[in-house]
Amino acid sequence: MGYAAQQAAMTAEEFLAWEVGQTERHDFVDGEVFAMAGAEDRHVTVSGNIYIALRQHLSGTPCRAFITDMKVATADDRSFFYPDVIVTCSLVDRQSPLVKREPTLIVEVLSPSTAAYDQGTKFAHYRQITTLREIAFIDLDDRRTEVYRKGADGLWVLHSFGKGADVQFASVDLTITAAALFADVDDVPSALQA
Repeated sequence: MGYAAQQAAMTAEEFLAWEVGQTERHDFVDGEVFAMAGAEDRHVTVSGNIYIALRQHLSGTPCRAFITDMKVATADDRSFFYPDVIVTCSLVDRQSPLVKREPTLIVEVLSPSTAAYDQGTKFAHYRQITTLREIAFIDLDDRRTEVYRKGADGLWVLHSFGKGADVQFASVDLTITAAALFADVDDVPSALQA
């Protein structure tokens, strides 16, 4: 998570109009704007690996995958986030070039500085999106993926994939191997270890 970019609260409409002219990405959470920090190469590589796998898998279907710079609106349209990767199969989203409101799958690649925010605030907001069927959190250091799937009863169930395990995204009928998920990703550089 970034730092608050402004002190005064904005409306969602004001944020969307303001954000179009910005050179950096910002999350918008209940009237507060947060500048988003850049990511390290491992984060970007894993996000790209997932996007490529999804893009290839979904080719020729009504579903579309997006990476990094696509905003997702929460169910109440009061908060907006930039997930690392999203998939939407919505015709409504096809008509909205800047904001997706009906995602099927959201993937967040965790960084030490954003993990608590991603798995806390963002996760709580994401779970309110009625069309969302899966949310995945990928831990780069442990090479582990946690996929939360929404059941028919509306409850979110954790499916954990440990180091070396293939990851299943049931919402889009895709299994990605650990080798493909972490392709070209080095271990954490010693300069970044605590």
